[in-house]
Amino acid sequence: MNFEFTEEQMAFRQEVEDFTKQELPPDWDEKALYWPAGYGTIPFLEEEFKDFYDQLLLKLGRRGWLSLGWPKEHGGQNSMIKHAIADDVMSYYRVPGGDVSTAICGPTIAIAASKEMKQHWLPKIAAGELRMWLGYSEPNSGSDLASLKTRADEDGNFYIINGQKIWSSGAHIADYGWVLVKTDLNAPKHAGATLFLIDNKSPGVTIRPLENICGINSFNEVFFDEVRVPKCNVVGEINHGFYYVMIALLYERLFVGIGTFRKVLEELIEYVKNTRHDGQVLAKNPLIRNKLAEMAIEIEVLYEFYWRTAWTMDQGLVPELESSVLKLFGTELGRTLSGTAMEILGLYGNLARGSKWAPLMGRVSLGYMDSVSGPIGAGTSEVQRGIIATRGLGLPRK
Repeated sequence: MNFEFTEEQMAFRQEVEDFTKQELPPDWDEKALYWPAGYGTIPFLEEEFKDFYDQLLLKLGRRGWLSLGWPKEHGGQNSMIKHAIADDVMSYYRVPGGDVSTAICGPTIAIAASKEMKQHWLPKIAAGELRMWLGYSEPNSGSDLASLKTRADEDGNFYIINGQKIWSSGAHIADYGWVLVKTDLNAPKHAGATLFLIDNKSPGVTIRPLENICGINSFNEVFFDEVRVPKCNVVGEINHGFYYVMIALLYERLFVGIGTFRKVLEELIEYVKNTRHDGQVLAKNPLIRNKLAEMAIEIEVLYEFYWRTAWTMDQGLVPELESSVLKLFGTELGRTLSGTAMEILGLYGNLARGSKWAPLMGRVSLGYMDSVSGPIGAGTSEVQRGIIATRGLGLPRK
């Protein structure tokens, strides 16, 4: 399939490029460490960048760029291709063009929520006025999300939430949790769960930072102790939350920080052109040339999956297979890219940020550690392979 852009789309791409360059602080490239498809170095999950991102989201909201893929009746342009273009450009500069609320929660609310919830929440999300975090995983519930234990008990016009979430990316800098909890303990395994929007400021909510493998606080553990949540904060129907999360995951899997793949490849190419070993420029080493050529080819393949997934959404189709292929290929490529970078840099690749001799500002050592997170978040690689095998290729489950 040939994904050629229209003149309008090319003009939009240039507009996003100009905007991004204008808005970035002059030292952004030194501060932002984002590794493609990783979860541990995403800048908007860090406290250090909260003020910058809060203001950036408001500016993106005023331009209508946070809701590009939403239906027109909810203030969007019904164009996931445009949304993908914006994220491609902005992630190239290590600035993801949105966050959990705009890229994941908003589109799901537009599909699954009541008319009243859409009218209340979507304008605020589209304007960049609030941020959300994902409350899925628990200490004993990861890939088997249906085994979660956090529960909600009905109490008049409220639900009382008790339990714990973990690996809650960005909970410490967000306003609301997008939280899946059990509302019917006797229901079948994939039923009986409900999706709630929970105000971080609610009495009984405790957020504790967790330092990730890169030494950055992007994750948290969150405790709910008798937290009262109004019924109007229920997303969609009671006991249907698991299925809404499956919708949300389709959107989450589209955003792998794809532009950052291009950026890292360009940085590696520049490095080998300007670095000598045993009196010879590294770029002349055939093994290194082959490794970089292979990376360039695989990144091009990734882009084909990326545009195909966005295009499928614009056709009104559910990209269940496409998003799983994209997520699997992208996050595994993030690991391959970090391994290739380590091989090219040799022992210098182990040098951390701040070291005098660390190439590429020490990003490679951090990227190598962060790359293990990509194949876990938003559904593990094993889960994606299962979806592709059973739902894409029609293979039996056993």
